[in-house]
Amino acid sequence: MTTQKRSGGKGLVLAVIGLLVAALAVYAGYRLFTPPPATVDMTYNTVSSDGLYQVMFETDTLPIPLNETHSWVLTVTTPEGEPVNDAEIGIDGGMPAHGHGLPTEPKVTEALGEGRYQVEGMRFNMGGHWEIRVGINAAQGTDEATFNLDL
Repeated sequence: MTTQKRSGGKGLVLAVIGLLVAALAVYAGYRLFTPPPATVDMTYNTVSSDGLYQVMFETDTLPIPLNETHSWVLTVTTPEGEPVNDAEIGIDGGMPAHGHGLPTEPKVTEALGEGRYQVEGMRFNMGGHWEIRVGINAAQGTDEATFNLDL
C-alpha cells in the first residue's frame, strides 16, 4: 500500500488567504484615500447647524499644511452680519473615515474684536477628508458649525 501526500489543499488555502488579504488592502486603501462625497460643503465659510451663526475661518498658511501646527482666525457673526463678541468657542474634529480625532487640542487664545477669535494649535497629521466642528455659545444661543477639509 502506498501513501500519497496531499499538498494541493494547503496551496489552495494559502491562495484564498492571499486573495482575502489583497481584497482587504484594496478596500482599506479606498476608504483611506476616498475624498468626501460631492454633497459635502468644502468652503471656509458656513452657517451653523441651527442657523444662529455665520462662521468663517482664515489662515495665513495656505494651502493648509500637513504635520505643521498653525493658527486660524475664526470670525463669528449673526446671519445678518453683526459681529458676535464674548462667545465661548470650542474646537474639535477628526477624520470621519478613519474614526480618529485631531492630533492636537486647538483652543481660542484671544478674542480679537469684531467677532474674530485667534485659534492656536491647528494641526493635521495626514492627507484626506477632515471635519472640523466649532461649538459656539453666545447671547444668541448654543450652536455648532462644521467645516470639511480635503487635505
